[in-house]
Amino acid sequence: MKFSKELSAGYLVNHMARLFERGLAERIRPLGLTPGTFPALLELWEGDGLTQKELVERLDIEQATMANTLARMERDGLVRRQKDEADGRVQRIWLTDHARGLRDAAIEAARSVNAETMASLSAQEQRQLVALMQKIVYDDKASATPTSSE
Repeated sequence: MKFSKELSAGYLVNHMARLFERGLAERIRPLGLTPGTFPALLELWEGDGLTQKELVERLDIEQATMANTLARMERDGLVRRQKDEADGRVQRIWLTDHARGLRDAAIEAARSVNAETMASLSAQEQRQLVALMQKIVYDDKASATPTSSE
């Protein structure tokens, strides 16, 4: 059985992700950001003060990867860690003023990459592509979450 990468959803999605990432990297580099920190920043811009565990769950990444990302973000002056007032064993991640100030420019960079990368699609095709990706991503997360009956 012959494998055709041109017909492989996995291959094409992976390639498309690299196109988006490359474009994003070029646009946020002048802000001192990287594509690796961008997802965590998006989550924190929506709700500052999350725990590392909450970030791991929301971003669906490994604990060690998140720990390394947060260490880099702390080193770069984007976040600070602070013990939770209610539970001293838990550290909350807080954005610095510097990171808060980068929000609008970084989000505009992402919007620009999205528009440029999907420019060959009609508005309807763009909405359809996003809807299909949401269906796959969110259905996959829902099916991976154990239910109380298990």
